[in-house]
Amino acid sequence: MAKLLFRLGLLAARRAKTVIAAWLALLALAAASFLAFGGNLTDQITLPDLETTEVADRLAEELPDAGGDSASAVLRTEDGSAFSEAQEQEVAALVDELEERDAVAEVTDPFAAESDMAEGRDELSEGRDELESGADELESARAEVDEGRDELDAAQEQLDAAVAEAEAGGYYDAAAPELETQQQELDAAQEELDEALVEIEDAEEELADGEAELDRGEAMLELTEELALVSEDEDVAVMMVSLSDSFANMGLEELSAIDEQLTSAGIDGVEILPSSELSQEMPHLFSVAEVIGLMVAALVLLIMLGTFVGAGLPLLNALVGVGIGVAGAMSLSGAVEMMSVTPILGLMLGLAVGIDYALFILHRHRRQLKSGMGVRDSIGLAVGTAGNAVVFAGATVVIALLALNTTGLGFLGLMGTVAAACVVIAVLMAVTMTPAMLSLVGERILSRKERRAVSGADSAAAQHEREGAAPESSQQVVSPMSGRKALGIAALSLVGLGILAVPAADLRLGLPDASSEAADSTAYMAYAETEEAFGQGMNGPLAVLADLPEGLSEEEATDYQIDVAGVLSDHDDIAAAVPAALNDEHTAAVFQVIPEEGPAAASTEALVYEFRDGDPLAGSGIDGVELSVAGITAANIDVSGVIADALPLYLLVVVGLSLLLMIMVFRSLVLPVVATLGFVGSFAAAVGVVVAVFQWGWFGELFGVTEPGPILTFLPIIMVGILFGLAMDYQLFTGSGMREFYAHGTEARLAVRQGLLAGRSVVIAAALIMGSVFAGFIFTPDPMVASIGLGLAVGVLLDAFVVRLLLVPAVLTLVGRAAWWLPRWLDRLLPDVDVEGAKLERQGASQL
Repeated sequence: MAKLLFRLGLLAARRAKTVIAAWLALLALAAASFLAFGGNLTDQITLPDLETTEVADRLAEELPDAGGDSASAVLRTEDGSAFSEAQEQEVAALVDELEERDAVAEVTDPFAAESDMAEGRDELSEGRDELESGADELESARAEVDEGRDELDAAQEQLDAAVAEAEAGGYYDAAAPELETQQQELDAAQEELDEALVEIEDAEEELADGEAELDRGEAMLELTEELALVSEDEDVAVMMVSLSDSFANMGLEELSAIDEQLTSAGIDGVEILPSSELSQEMPHLFSVAEVIGLMVAALVLLIMLGTFVGAGLPLLNALVGVGIGVAGAMSLSGAVEMMSVTPILGLMLGLAVGIDYALFILHRHRRQLKSGMGVRDSIGLAVGTAGNAVVFAGATVVIALLALNTTGLGFLGLMGTVAAACVVIAVLMAVTMTPAMLSLVGERILSRKERRAVSGADSAAAQHEREGAAPESSQQVVSPMSGRKALGIAALSLVGLGILAVPAADLRLGLPDASSEAADSTAYMAYAETEEAFGQGMNGPLAVLADLPEGLSEEEATDYQIDVAGVLSDHDDIAAAVPAALNDEHTAAVFQVIPEEGPAAASTEALVYEFRDGDPLAGSGIDGVELSVAGITAANIDVSGVIADALPLYLLVVVGLSLLLMIMVFRSLVLPVVATLGFVGSFAAAVGVVVAVFQWGWFGELFGVTEPGPILTFLPIIMVGILFGLAMDYQLFTGSGMREFYAHGTEARLAVRQGLLAGRSVVIAAALIMGSVFAGFIFTPDPMVASIGLGLAVGVLLDAFVVRLLLVPAVLTLVGRAAWWLPRWLDRLLPDVDVEGAKLERQGASQL
């Protein structure tokens, strides 16, 4: 590999303009592809096998009107007064305009809904009065029938007595016609009374049915009133927008069009604040914060290299490479569903490693030039040695990122693949474009003072350095670190990492909601206004599907709806449960459930899991009803659970991979174990810092945290994938030097110190640069990007300065020769990986 890279470096140096032109042409092609084929990005995470997805599919099939997702818009008066009649009429006109859109199934006018409820309340009151009046009339009619029956009974008794008297007196035959006529009259009267009684009983039955229906109506109204859409002060209202499809199947353009129509409605004295589901925006790849991060990186480069040419070359290298990677990735967004954070992660990582990898080669090239080597020979040797290490380091990062595909989560796999592609491009740029640009700038990569210093003949020390001897700064170290000092450094490092990692024990994963948006954003203002006027739960409603017993009539199914909603409303974590729909077969009912707390609250998460695994109806006496839950809040909780389950396996894969790779590189068992445990420590500490800031709210104002909440659900996996690869980079540039000194006969403890001094400058510079680039994303308004930026920035700095430069050297000093012990049978099995091209350096460039 080293010889191949040496020749590639020389070729790039000889054909410098061609190489640079090819990369610039590739950049133009990537940009054109993005403009031609780029599609919409999304902030929605969709996983096909979630229970939420299955429930949503059932809703779409069995209750089409309830199958689409919904969003909301908060309406508030600018002066805090109650809505006027004119404003309510303009809102009604806006509702009609919105419903003309194909993407909109229905819009709930809050004022019309309140009016309908008031009318329903009046109708029910009138119905109750009519029912009571009818009951009174029926009671009077039954009393009249009873009175008539008593009179008939008395008349019948008299007639029976007359018949008996006639028969006893012997004149019955003479009186028979008159008596029979009287009997017929009595029979006719009895028949009329019986008919009247039947009518009364029919009316009483209808009255009972009417009373039952009235009871249902009153119960429904009472449940519905718990879901108010207009505040008590009548200065805030919520407009519910039911969409014709799910967010996953809708493009950002459709949602943005609805958002634009709402915000530009121009209702005098009314401000309209669409919810976060509607106010999604294309992420800003670059902002002032990222520019500041790059400026800090440029300053570090300038201080380290001493020339503007040297500082600008890695930056230009990284910008071209990341432009190709990000534009190329976004050109695929029209064909595949891509999260908005995916290209940002590629940008973040591509910039960082692009600068660092170019710096590694440039640093080696400058050192060789200062020793008197020619420009072309130095370029080839730098690419063959430092470039070889870059390829290996990049490969470790790529492997860790591609391993994200093993989680089985498509969006996460795509995220890792895009980031891996940006790293691959950064590696290719480092071993081709960097030597090409170094060839063009020639000796100007050195300062004037440095050029004057090497203008004469090579010194003996320089000759030794070209032949593979250790740098002078390392040769001057003649004593190892003392055991007491090493023990103290190791102890302090472990204690420091342990303290920072404490908050990680309280890690709670989730997806950010509007409460984490910037305080001046429309989404946050809508969230805060809704919470203040209607309670936290209105920001995270749940769609609950109830499977009812078979064979129910509409009335029986409605009774089940009311009973289930009543039980759910009494739940400690539920503020309201409102029946929303019933299918035609009366076998499925939908409820809108409003939690007591917001969508990111632990109680809401527990409530969703209770619907999933428990039985909220237990002990209520309602049998034969099964509940399931859907909606954005439930889907986010489900996604978090799936990712949390995938994290341990991914950690195991990455940690196992790190051990295997480092055993091959360093021919040691102790060093890989110590380095891996150190990586776990720096990772845990970085997670702890993120939890303290974003979940606990520490220094929230400094980092722009509006409201503390759960940590981005896929952040730990992303951090593992990236930090592992970078940790391998830094361990490579310190550990390989230690191994090289030890292999050349230096005492084990002294080799640790000499190797650390030989490689620490480039590690310090690389970590500062990478930390600066990542830190530039901390202050972006997107909470997902900000938390990723903080986690990566802290993780890189802790791993480089605490683990690689302090903890690992201290532990290796304490264990002495055992640090380099490797069983002979394992040494024979492992391939000889010369990652720094030491053999090439010893052989000499002139012999290649």
